[in-house]
Parts: sequence; structure tokens; C-alpha cells
Amino acid sequence: MFRNFFSVGALTALSRLTGFIRDMLIGAIMGAGVLADAYFIALRLPNTFRTIFGEGAFTAAYVPSYSRVLAQQGGEKARLFASQIFTLLLISQLVLVGLFYLFTPFFIGLIAPGFEADPVKYGHVAAMTRITFPYLAFVTLAILHTGTLNAHGFFAAGAFASVLLNIFVVGFLGLAFLFPNAGIAASWGVLASGAAQLLLMVGEAWRRGVLERFAIPRGNADVKFFFAALGPAIIGSAGQQIAILLDSVLASLLPTGSVSTLNYAERLYQLPLGVIGVAAGTVLLPEMSRRVAKGDDAGAARAQNRSIALTLALTAPFLAMFLTIPEDIIRAAFQRGAFDVDAAERSGRVLAAYGLGLLPMVAIRSLVASFQSRGDTRTPMLCFFAGLGVNLTLKFMLYKTSGTTGLAFATAAGAWVNFGSLIVLGMSWKWMQPDAKLMENISITLFSCGALALAGPVILQHVSALVPFALLHKEVAMVVTAGVIFAGYAGLFVLGALTFGRSVSGQLR
Repeated sequence: MFRNFFSVGALTALSRLTGFIRDMLIGAIMGAGVLADAYFIALRLPNTFRTIFGEGAFTAAYVPSYSRVLAQQGGEKARLFASQIFTLLLISQLVLVGLFYLFTPFFIGLIAPGFEADPVKYGHVAAMTRITFPYLAFVTLAILHTGTLNAHGFFAAGAFASVLLNIFVVGFLGLAFLFPNAGIAASWGVLASGAAQLLLMVGEAWRRGVLERFAIPRGNADVKFFFAALGPAIIGSAGQQIAILLDSVLASLLPTGSVSTLNYAERLYQLPLGVIGVAAGTVLLPEMSRRVAKGDDAGAARAQNRSIALTLALTAPFLAMFLTIPEDIIRAAFQRGAFDVDAAERSGRVLAAYGLGLLPMVAIRSLVASFQSRGDTRTPMLCFFAGLGVNLTLKFMLYKTSGTTGLAFATAAGAWVNFGSLIVLGMSWKWMQPDAKLMENISITLFSCGALALAGPVILQHVSALVPFALLHKEVAMVVTAGVIFAGYAGLFVLGALTFGRSVSGQLR
């Protein structure tokens, strides 16, 4: 499992790194103004539906269902099941894309009501969204092939597919002089990447001998089991996306640049969330599903405990940096070209607020596997809605007075409520069984993270003073500082494992 985790993590890190380069280029070309706001809204709409119908709800229901059929009935029955679901998914995506083109103004008004009063903003959003929305159909079908491959233990192609989005957007931005503006160029890059991702996953599924085919959907027990899990998963995933969408809706009502400010900070916040949390969830869900299907609940619990320990340990250095030097991180990442000092300060405050919820957000993907691996998507949905209630309440209370920082803080608070609810229910049902080793690792992680959080600003100050040249000063200083923080954290973690960890372990046993 750990080999697959690091394989997926490395490829996801490549995706996030190329995505970071993509956003650096967008920031330098479009800044945090009208064009950038419009582009991020145009990308948000298909991404929202993709998460609801694709990698969020669909994966949560499909991977355990497919793994169950594969373990209990064999490969041929599993392929028939996958083919039936593929046919239904294709039909649903064609209908959804068709509805979007019929009711484009409605969809845009839903996600960015603040843009309707500004004809320039609205015109940019409408033009870009009409280009990007079909990306949804391509990437959702690619996600089905990814789920099938993951259930068979093949993770690499699916983890690499998202890199193509960044490559194509950067490539089309390089050809921006051929388009009306950079936002239109980037939008065409998004669409082209969707087609490329689907072709990649179809080719990989064919190579591995698990390619789906068209099949008439039938209401057999396996399909019914899938839809029984899909319904709550869609509701839960839709609720999550509503919360994210609400950020865009409320930010569109704030001064120009607020949507972009939120997105630039979110991009950095998503780095550990995407690399670590998604990698853990991607590998853990099929692993636990296979073990639960075979009746190995103890093995499933061990796999989950190790996944939680690893994700928290890898996330802690990011937490220390986001909470102590957020504005410096934003300046080093984006402050160049059209992205000015004011935009960096605003995004830095948002990044710090997001950082408050980083640990629960990363761990949630591992926690929900307790339920999803057993076909229970209803409980994670209810836990999410508990967090969503807190999230939405705080958003409406804070957005006028605290702006985008308030929106990010509300997201963090909701994540903690969701996280706590999952732990309480999972442990009460014995589906989550923390062991002494997990508690030892958590103790060492918190100790090491706390020490680095206190030292972070001091390290940056000394490193900045030692960098001898002005060109790329802030970028070099931040890279060196991050290296020192990660190295220091690793050293403290090892020291804790050799000393404090043994003491905690002995007490717990």
C-alpha cells in the first residue's frame, strides 16, 4: 500500500507542481483583476460538476462496488458491471452539457451573481465558460477508467492524467497572441486537456485489459448496490461543492480581485491537500474495500491507521509554514508582473485562514474510507452536512466584515466539525480502531510541528539576510527556508521517535 501511496503522491506532486507553474503564469499575465476573476469562475463551473458526478460521489460509490463484484464474482462480471455504469455515465454527461448550453445565463448567474451588473465581467465569463464546460464530460469519463484501474491496483496513469491540464493550459497561454485574450487561450487549453486525459485513460485501460464497453444497463443487484451508495454520495459531494461555490458567489459580491485572491491562496492550500490527502484516499479506499470484502476488518483498520499517521506526518511542515509565514509564501509564489503587493497581502491572509483547517481536510479522505469501503456513503454525507452547517453560517456572518479571509476561516471551521463527527461515529461503531502506534505518531507529529511553527519566521529572517543577490531574492529565500523547515521537521520527528515516542507508546500499551 505504501509503495502505491508514494507512487500516486509523486505523480500528484508533479501535477501540483505543474499546476503551480500554470498559476504563476496566470498570475503574471492576468494578475488579480477582471480577466483572472472571469477565468477562475469559468473553470470553477465544470470543476464543480466534475467533482459532484465524477471524482467525488462517483468514485466513492464506484470503487467499493466494483471491488466487491471483482472479489466475489470475478473479472468478467466486474467488466460487465463497469460497462453498464460507463453507459449510464456517458448519457448523464451528454444531458448535462446539453442543459448547460441551453441555460448558460442561468448557470453563470447561479455561480457569479455579482458579475451580472458588470457587462465586461459577464461577457468574459460567458465566453470562457462556453469553452471550458465540455471539459466536464471528457474528464468524468476518464475518472471512471481511473476507478477501474485503481481497483486492480494500477494507479500511475490516473495520477498522471491531471498533469495534462497544466501542460495544455501553459501551452495555450504561450500561444495567447493567437486568441482574443489570455483567458480565452487558457480556456481552450482546459478543453484540450480534457480530451487528452480521456484518451490517456482509455489507452491505459485497454492496455491492462479492463476497458469498458457499451452495455445496456440492467437493474441487477450489483447496479442497485452502486446506486444505493451513489445517492447519498452525490448529496454529500453536492453539499461540499455548494460550500465551495458559495465562496465564489460571495467573493463575486466583494470588490474586484476577490475571486482571484481566494483562488491563488487556495492553490497553495490545495498543494498538500491534493498531494497527500488525495493520494492517501486514492490508495486506501480500494485497499480497505478489498479487505472488508474478504472479511479482514483488522487488516483494514491497520491500513487506515498507517494511512492517517503518514498523511498527518507529511502535512505538518506545510501547516507550520501556512500559519507563520503565509504572506511571504504568496509573495515568493505569485508577486510578479500584474500580481502586486496588495494582492499578495490579501492572499496571504486567506492562506493562513485556510491553514487552520489543513490537518482535518487532509485526514478526512482517510477517515471516510471506514464507511465507504463498507458501502456506507450516507454517514459521511451526514457528517459533512454537520460541518457544512457551521461553514455556511460563518460564511454569511463573516464575508462582509472579513472578506475572503472570513470565507476561508469558515471553511476551516467546517472541516474540523466534519472531522470530529467522522471520528466519533467511526470509533463508536468499531469501524475505526486507532492503535498505540497511531497515537504515538500523532504525538510526535504535533511536537515537531509546534517547534517548527515557532522557528519558521526566525528561519526566514536569517535566510533572507544571507541571500546575497537581489534578483529572485524572495523566491530563493523561500525555497531555502522551506528546505530548512522540512529538514528540521524530519530531524525532530526522528528524535521524537527515538525518545518521546517510546515513552508515549509504553504508556498507551
